[in-house]
Amino acid sequence: MELLPTNKRNDSSRRFKRSSSVPLILSRLVRFPQMDFEFALWQMAYLLIAPRRVYRNIYYHKQTKNQWARDDPAFLVLLASLLCLSAVAWGLVIGLGMIGILRAMLFMVIVDFVLVGSMVATFTWFVTNRFLSQSNMMTNDQRVEWAYAFDIHLLPFLVHTELLLYPIISFIVGFIVLTVFGINIGENVIGFYFGWS
Repeated sequence: MELLPTNKRNDSSRRFKRSSSVPLILSRLVRFPQMDFEFALWQMAYLLIAPRRVYRNIYYHKQTKNQWARDDPAFLVLLASLLCLSAVAWGLVIGLGMIGILRAMLFMVIVDFVLVGSMVATFTWFVTNRFLSQSNMMTNDQRVEWAYAFDIHLLPFLVHTELLLYPIISFIVGFIVLTVFGINIGENVIGFYFGWS
């Protein structure tokens, strides 16, 4: 009788595999109460302020769970909502109607964010695993996960925040410029009406 349990290689690898064909992040996408929005907001803020801290956190995640990709889809949900907010801001600045704003939201989230992102992630995942990975007896399996390739695709959407801020800032600047212009026209009218001296 042995005191400590022995691990057979086949049993331990089978124990940690998911039996479902649905990826973990998609099955968690509909469970809003279980999403960690606070951590996702922390990641978004520190990706803009100090990306090294986020990388260190992801590296620790890799060391503990042996995967680079995020388990929690809260980052995706927040980024998609920021894209919707950006589409609303662009629609208000450009002067699209309600239907135009909805079409812009759907185009930005479904086409740009999901479809093109999935194609780019699949292409980079395939090229990386096919041509750039090494496997020998001295190293662990160095294959890239598809979810991590999709995570890497998400970062430029966040880093280029001027897409969200540009319409808001242009609206504020336009309001200020038009207000100053209106005050100037009013002063000129009053000056011509009453005389300049």
